[in-house]
Amino acid sequence: MKVLLLNGSAHINGCTSRALKEVSCILNKEGIETEIIHVGNKDIRGCISCNTCASKGSCIFDDIVNDIALKFRDADGLVVGTPTYYAGSNGTILSLLDRLYYSTDYDKTMKVGAAVVSSRRAGSTSAFDEINKYFTISGMPIVSSTYWNEVHGFSAGDVEKDAEGLQTMRNLGRNMAFLIKAIALAKKQYGIPENEKGTYTSFPDGL
Repeated sequence: MKVLLLNGSAHINGCTSRALKEVSCILNKEGIETEIIHVGNKDIRGCISCNTCASKGSCIFDDIVNDIALKFRDADGLVVGTPTYYAGSNGTILSLLDRLYYSTDYDKTMKVGAAVVSSRRAGSTSAFDEINKYFTISGMPIVSSTYWNEVHGFSAGDVEKDAEGLQTMRNLGRNMAFLIKAIALAKKQYGIPENEKGTYTSFPDGL
């Protein structure tokens, strides 16, 4: 069992990184393998909806997004970490997620997802909602904790003082490990829920 953790911050050892490390540590203690990938300092352009991925099987822009797509295919969970800029997520992580979800056609049903957000003071819940939308459109259960999945501070040192935030990260890790294990057991006994496909509301009749 494995979880990918994406660090959307440009700062390798900043607030977001500190939060993700807390989650990763608990997952490891629960027997879940983890890989933290730092993407916030990468040059990642946004999706242009060219649909080349439909025939190519990968995004036309051959960068770290395609590498992550291969890892995500085999992962049981995804944690997306982002700092908060102007009450929203980092633009780089959003560009990555747009392309990752648009260009991959493998089934993500019952992979579990969690957003982890850092902010100095406010705006984090908007970013939190923004990231969670990628999970809910893909049949991915969202992992909750004992508070919104966020830490506060201007530096990693500040986050060390955010006792509740770090507690929230640890509880998130435990809940994520539980869900992954529970889903694995349910898959063996019941299989994956059937998803109907092929019906799209596009109003071609103009109504």
